[in-house]
Amino acid sequence: MSALIAENRRARFEYHIEEQFEAGMVLEGWEVKAVRAGQIQLTDGYVVIRDGELFLIGCRINALRSASTHVNPEADRTKKLLMSKGEIRRLIGKVEQRGFTLVPLNLHWKGRHVKADIALAKGKAQHDKRDTEKKRDWEREKGRLMRHKVSSGPKE
Repeated sequence: MSALIAENRRARFEYHIEEQFEAGMVLEGWEVKAVRAGQIQLTDGYVVIRDGELFLIGCRINALRSASTHVNPEADRTKKLLMSKGEIRRLIGKVEQRGFTLVPLNLHWKGRHVKADIALAKGKAQHDKRDTEKKRDWEREKGRLMRHKVSSGPKE
């Protein structure tokens, strides 16, 4: 059972999601405590590939006030993501050849470990974003109409 920690809701609006992967995260002790307390922001995060390894950049974890005095908490520290070499090679090929971007979708608990869902994505054009907004507005309006119809329906 995995519990959601943080979600990057802008990712699905800004990008066409092609494929989704799960990666482990290398975190320090104070970061895990801060994540448990909900002190995390994923919206500006993105994934880069350096020397055949994946790194999450722009994911902000704010230190708790009770952080130890001997650690120097850095909120915007680059975090290493853990995946098998084969999966990483496949991702590198797609990113380099086909112009895909790697975007973090969410962070969640899997047992006692923090995992990141990352996606192979392509950026949406402006008109695609408008279409997404129109669909979302229509779904919201449809729900409103259905609730209204149910509540003002015939009474027996």
